[in-house]
Amino acid sequence: MTEDRRPAIGDIPSSVLRPPPSESWPWLKTYPAGIDWHAEYPGRPLHELLHDAAAKHADKPCLDFLGRGYSYREVGELARRAAKGLAGIGVVKGTRVALLLPNSPTYVISYFAVLMAGGTVVNLNPLYAAPEIHRLVEDSGAEMLITLDVKQLYALAAPLLGATALKKIVIQRMADILPLAKSLLYRLFKRADIAHWPKDSAHLDFRALIANDGAAVPAAIDPEHDVAVLQYTGGTTGTPKGAMLTHRNLWANTRQSLDWLTQTGGGIERVLAVLPFFHVFAMTGAMNLGLACGAELLLMPRFTIDDLFALIKRKRPTYLPGVPTLYTAIYNHPKAKSIDLSSIKICISGGASLPLEVKTKFEQATGCKLVEGYGLSETSPVLTINPFQGSKPGAAGLPVPGTIIEITSLENNVTVLPRGERGEICARGPQVMTGYWHKAAETAEAMAGGRFHTGDVGYIDKDGFLFIVDRIKDIIIASGYKIYPRLVEEAIYRHPKVAQAIVIGVPDPYRGQTVKAVVQPAKDQTLTEAELLDFLKDKISAIERPRVIEFRDALPMTLIGKPDKKALLEEEAAKFAGAVKG
Repeated sequence: MTEDRRPAIGDIPSSVLRPPPSESWPWLKTYPAGIDWHAEYPGRPLHELLHDAAAKHADKPCLDFLGRGYSYREVGELARRAAKGLAGIGVVKGTRVALLLPNSPTYVISYFAVLMAGGTVVNLNPLYAAPEIHRLVEDSGAEMLITLDVKQLYALAAPLLGATALKKIVIQRMADILPLAKSLLYRLFKRADIAHWPKDSAHLDFRALIANDGAAVPAAIDPEHDVAVLQYTGGTTGTPKGAMLTHRNLWANTRQSLDWLTQTGGGIERVLAVLPFFHVFAMTGAMNLGLACGAELLLMPRFTIDDLFALIKRKRPTYLPGVPTLYTAIYNHPKAKSIDLSSIKICISGGASLPLEVKTKFEQATGCKLVEGYGLSETSPVLTINPFQGSKPGAAGLPVPGTIIEITSLENNVTVLPRGERGEICARGPQVMTGYWHKAAETAEAMAGGRFHTGDVGYIDKDGFLFIVDRIKDIIIASGYKIYPRLVEEAIYRHPKVAQAIVIGVPDPYRGQTVKAVVQPAKDQTLTEAELLDFLKDKISAIERPRVIEFRDALPMTLIGKPDKKALLEEEAAKFAGAVKG
C-alpha cells in the first residue's frame, strides 16, 4: 500500500506539546494526578501487544468463550500458527484480510495473526446486508476473508469469490471453539445452521491454516506508516470510508487509554466484551486494552440481556465498556436491583453521546461509576475521557495524554476559537489516522490545517473539558435559528417516563425545517404529547421545542445498539419526496 504512505497528519512534535510560557492548554490545570499529558508514545508493531502479554501472563486466563477458557500462552501460540499459515497462502506486507466474525477466539487470534504476517485487518460487521459487505470488500481490495462455518455468515462470504478481488475464504468450524459439551450439542442439534463449502483452492479450513509449528518470523513493520486496520466509518453522514489506522495509531491509543485508567488503581481484571470487536470502540477499549492489562476477555458473540446477567453472575467482570443503550437496558431491567453488580469497578460509555439522565439512573440502580468518553473511527478511537474523580455533568471529558483538542470556526474552518465558543471539534495526536483509503480529496478536507476535523460541534470550557453540542450535519435551522438536536434530546430524557428519544429536523414549508421528536416511553408507561410539551416548557426555548412528536414502542437502532438517526432521516426524506411527487 505504498501509494497511501505519508506521515500521520495528526502527529504532534514534542515541542508543540510544550505550551509557550505565556499560555497553557486549559486542561492542564485540572488534569488527573499521576497522569502526564505530555507523555509521548513511540510506535511499535501492534501484534507485539499480544506477544508481550503472552510472555508476561502465559498461564493466566485470556479468553472465556461460552464457558471455554483459553490461556494467554494458548492464544499467543494459536496466533503465531495462524500467522505462519496466512503467510503460507500469500499474505504479505499490505495484504488486506477481511474478518467477518462475531466476538470469538477466532476473531482475536485472526486479528493478531494478520498483523504478524504483515497484513491489514479489514473489519466487517456480520450483521450487514450482502450488498454492504460486497461494497466494503470491493472498496478495500481484500484478498482473503476469515469467517465461521455458520450458514448466515458463509452466505455473505461465498458470493464475493469471483465478484471482487477476494481469492480465498478461511473457515473456522464453530464446534472447534466451543466447550466440549456444547460442541457435541452443536453438531447434533444445529446441523441445519452449519455451512458446507466446496473442497477447492478458494476455501481453507482453519484447522489446516494452523497445522504448523508457528515458527514464522513476523513481518518487518514500520509502525508510523504501515496500516494495521482499515476501519470503515459507520456512514451516518454519507458513504462509509476506510480510515487507515497505523500500528502506531492503535498502539498509542491503547497506551493512552491505559495511562488514563491508572487513576482507578485497578479494575481491569475481567473485561465484559459485549460490544463487537469489529467496532473501533470495542477493538481498542475492550480487546486491545484488556490484553495490554493481562485481563481475561469475557466474549459475548451476541447480546441478550439475560445472557449478559448470566455472564456477570458466572464470571464477575470488573470492567464494562458500553454504549448508552446498553446501560439503559441494564438499569431498566427488573433484575438490575437483584443481581449483584458489585464486581464491576469501571464503566466507560462511548459510541454515542451519554445523556445525563442515563448516567444518573444507571449509577443509582447499580452503584457503578459510569464515565463518558469521546472519539471516532478516524482517531482509533479515543480522544477524550472524563476523570473518575471530578468529572463534569454533560462533559465528554479531557483530552487523553498527547492529544490536543481545538475548536475552529464554523464559518471558515480555520480560525481557532477561544474557550467557551461553539465551533467544530478538531484533534491532533498520535492516534489520528493517516487518511482515508483511496480518497485523497476527502482526506485533504478532513485534515485541513493539519488538524482532524471531526464534523462535531462543541466547545471547551475554562477548565479544559470538552462539551459536545451536536453533529454539524444534524443541526436544524428553523427560521434562521440554529437548533442542536442533542440539547433537545437531553431535555426530553429528563422526563421520568422516557426510555429513549431521537430528535431530527424535518422539512417545513414556512420555517425551512422544524423539530421532530421520536420518543420511546419507558416500559409500562404512557406519555402524551401535551404532557411532554408541558414538561419541556421551562427546559428549552420555544423555538427548540418539538413541533412534531411521534411515540413508538421501539426506536430504530444501529447494529451496535445506538439510536439510528440516519434511518429516521431516510424515512422522513421518503415521506417528503412522496408528498412532493403527489
